[in-house]
Amino acid sequence: MLVLSRQRDESIVIGDNVVVTIVDIRRDKVRLGIEAPHEIPVHRREVYEAIQRENRRASQLEPADTQRLEPRDPADRSLPQP
Repeated sequence: MLVLSRQRDESIVIGDNVVVTIVDIRRDKVRLGIEAPHEIPVHRREVYEAIQRENRRASQLEPADTQRLEPRDPADRSLPQP
């Protein structure tokens, strides 16, 4: 693990297109600003782990488990396309 020291308003660059800036420091909390392209997901670790757990759970569904789901209306553009 690379450990860096930064002060407020200082940044680090990851690769060519991710910038992490120290926005604020208060007591034991550090606020970070993260600039990254939309195609790079950025999550807090606990959110990322929850997403991974849910993805694993969903991947283990049997076809019979989805029978109760209502069919998707293809005209409804608010839902992501498969």
